[in-house]
Amino acid sequence: MKKIIALVLVGLAVASCTQTEKGAGVGAVSGAIIGGAVTGNVRGAAVGAAIGGVAGAVIGNVADQPGQCYYRDRYGRRYIDRCPRDYY
Repeated sequence: MKKIIALVLVGLAVASCTQTEKGAGVGAVSGAIIGGAVTGNVRGAAVGAAIGGVAGAVIGNVADQPGQCYYRDRYGRRYIDRCPRDYY
């Protein structure tokens, strides 16, 4: 039953409209599965889903912006800027 629910959630995530939504959906499902497997309880799955959803949304948002890359400054803050010329 758990596998069926996971497959349905992944299918819904893939059917989303934008890359940001797809990234958030896939990240949340993956985070929930990993969090639940590691901790063995629902709270771990919920925390994993939250962290995975946010991370997936950030990655998906960058994917919506061709030629843009995701960086961190020396203080750990995230920002998006043009990719280096030789990156492609």
